[in-house]
Amino acid sequence: MTYDPQTLLSRALSGRITRIVLALAAGIAAALAHPPFGFLPGLLAYPLLMLLAERSRSTRGAFWVGWLAGFGYFGVGCWWVAEAFLVNPAQAWMAPFAASLLPAGIGLFWGGATALYRRFAPAGVGRVLVFAALFGLFEWLRGHVLTGFPWNPAGASWAAGSAGSQFASVVGVYGLGLVTVAAVSCFGLLLGDGRRKARVGAASAGAIALLALLVFGAARLNGAVVEPGETLVRIVQADVQQESKWTPEAYRSIVDRYVNLTGRPAARQPDIVVWPEGALPASFNDVFGPESLDGSAIARALQPGQTLLAGLARGEAGADGRARYYNSLFALEDVGAGGLRIAAVYDKYRLVPFGEFLPLGDLLGALGVRSLVHMPADFSPGPRPSPIALPNGDRVQPLICYESLYPGFTPGGRGRPEWIANVSNDAWFGATSGPIQHLNLASYRAIETGLPVVRATPTGVSAVIDPWGRVVPGQRLDTGESGVIDAVLPRATGSTPYGRFGDLLLGLMILAGLSPLLAGRLGRARPAAPDTLPRP
Repeated sequence: MTYDPQTLLSRALSGRITRIVLALAAGIAAALAHPPFGFLPGLLAYPLLMLLAERSRSTRGAFWVGWLAGFGYFGVGCWWVAEAFLVNPAQAWMAPFAASLLPAGIGLFWGGATALYRRFAPAGVGRVLVFAALFGLFEWLRGHVLTGFPWNPAGASWAAGSAGSQFASVVGVYGLGLVTVAAVSCFGLLLGDGRRKARVGAASAGAIALLALLVFGAARLNGAVVEPGETLVRIVQADVQQESKWTPEAYRSIVDRYVNLTGRPAARQPDIVVWPEGALPASFNDVFGPESLDGSAIARALQPGQTLLAGLARGEAGADGRARYYNSLFALEDVGAGGLRIAAVYDKYRLVPFGEFLPLGDLLGALGVRSLVHMPADFSPGPRPSPIALPNGDRVQPLICYESLYPGFTPGGRGRPEWIANVSNDAWFGATSGPIQHLNLASYRAIETGLPVVRATPTGVSAVIDPWGRVVPGQRLDTGESGVIDAVLPRATGSTPYGRFGDLLLGLMILAGLSPLLAGRLGRARPAAPDTLPRP
């Protein structure tokens, strides 16, 4: 007995164990498309996921297919979170739970997308657009629901600064993901059993879309002219490991490292010195308070007229008399005679759940969760991000730690700053894929806004990123390296379409992709499509 390829594939996709394996493999393959792996054929996992959802016997089955794929995707993409729990031996037992519960939770968004696709997808080649639109919608929701966790959206599969990444300047990283998923999913139609001409035509359209994406990016990069600005920035990376910060001896050594690197001689005195988030294992109140630990040493490291951007926690009494704590970026100006003036303060807006605040704190605290995660108190969020003014006249948008994952936090029209300062404490994640992917994601903020990004971390990756998302040659310190980066910041490009319109174009793309459903098909279950895979 012989079978044609479509029937053989149909039987394979219908087997329960095979479907589980293929769903997990699809998620893993898609994750491997991201840096540092760069396995772009992994993008073909998206048409496989579409076919698996179509071949599910029910909406529930399609949900579990998507959830399994999401679990594999975020398991590979986010395993590094376990590293943070290994820093403190008392929390090491939580590492496997963090590495499994996080992908299990955010995998629900993939399950929701595939379930809705199975329930409502129309017949014909247009269902590819519905799949991509639903997937793009749920990716956007993943970045917003319950403060969101937009780690490794599909669009960031293209390495920032590459030709494939440049369309984010028009539609943002979410829009780039929708276009990418739609284009590669067209190849899944080749395995259907409908009219060959229609299937080949759809696959050809997908190939043309990918080619257009790359041609657009190549043309944009070909016209990219990096113009040096006037501001000279020094990024200080002292290579301080997270687990070795918490003794009095370590504190003195850490201060000395930052002070010595800050005061390192240069041919031209830097205008701005940038220290990372959590540079010192002490709060601003401790360092510069009445019983100052080392505020005077820091002041001596600076020269008159220099400004230090330093990430430090701070505490203050709230209006109700209760203490409030903030994760802040301070702009400190040297005013001579060993004195420092606070020129500006930015308080982190988007806090890390279970790291900087405990969701449902009163309830979970009563259940003893606060003691388990060793969080004596929550940080308070600051106001929505907006630029700060520095003494040298620059307007800068601070983004602390994983705020750099979020598109739209930097104004791209009126009030647009000159550059973005991203300070982060990636020392929590050691020499894993986390810091490399964080660099890639932060670089997308440069592409979307046309602004250079200055990124400072204690152990790497620190870098200067140009307005096209490329690390400036020679301006990078990787994990485990110590030193400074002295760089004249590139000038910003003109305002980008995404900077002006934000996610408006993404919303229009989603509506266009869902138009067959919005035209009266929402209330009906998906009929058997004549060009889907035949059922055995």
